[in-house]
Amino acid sequence: MLGPAEQAGTVAAGAVTADGGAVLGPGTGDNAAAALGINAEPGDVVVSIGTSGVVSTVSTTPMADPTGTVAGFADATGHFLPLVTTLNAARVLDATARLLGVDHAELSRLALSAPAGAGGLVLVPYLEGERTPNRPYATGALHGLTLSTADPAHLARAAVEGLLCGLADGLAAVAAGGTPVRRVFLVGGGARSEAVRRIAPAVLGVPVLVPPPGEYVADGAARQAAWVLAGGDTPPVWPGAATEVYEADPLPAVRERYAEVRDLTADRT
Repeated sequence: MLGPAEQAGTVAAGAVTADGGAVLGPGTGDNAAAALGINAEPGDVVVSIGTSGVVSTVSTTPMADPTGTVAGFADATGHFLPLVTTLNAARVLDATARLLGVDHAELSRLALSAPAGAGGLVLVPYLEGERTPNRPYATGALHGLTLSTADPAHLARAAVEGLLCGLADGLAAVAAGGTPVRRVFLVGGGARSEAVRRIAPAVLGVPVLVPPPGEYVADGAARQAAWVLAGGDTPPVWPGAATEVYEADPLPAVRERYAEVRDLTADRT
């Protein structure tokens, strides 16, 4: 086992060092590298909305979750990285846009034109089954459909809120490990949605920082490599990416309504 910046040895090819070899570092996982690339600190949570959804937090203490909801990983700095993964993330937006016959910009506009809570309309977004909670055969479900909510704007809003409520459940699970959540970094393809950005702080209940689109896993790997070469107790200080900050009053009623119906789904046939 190696420390986060401990050299594993050298090989003859690659970047040349004084002794003619390339230094091998310990490496790390993709989510840990992303946290390092973003400069996440203890109490920071990284929420990635890609093909899957990932909620991970940098913590100074390990977390063991007997329910299996939170997986215990190490981060890339010697701390810990409790992590929750959902199967349904950005493709929920893709599917809703396809259903409504609109592009993502219009889907976002529609969602932001509807009231918070979508008038009681709730989308449980288990379109591919679900990993967290463990419902591999579940399907999605739409609840609260009325004459007043049967329109594109309410459905678009329900899709964004349903996606975020699933991630908010993951956020609550990692926060239960004892590390207070200071703020959330929102990354991944789904973070490009203006509706997701603006609705996220209300559903998640904390400020949301959105860095510019980038390859943060690669940035973290490069920062770790520089740390291995430079040595020291902490990684080199690299300027963080400029972020947009989104804040909103929390809307606990949205999550409460989601919690009422999230188990009311049918298994696929």
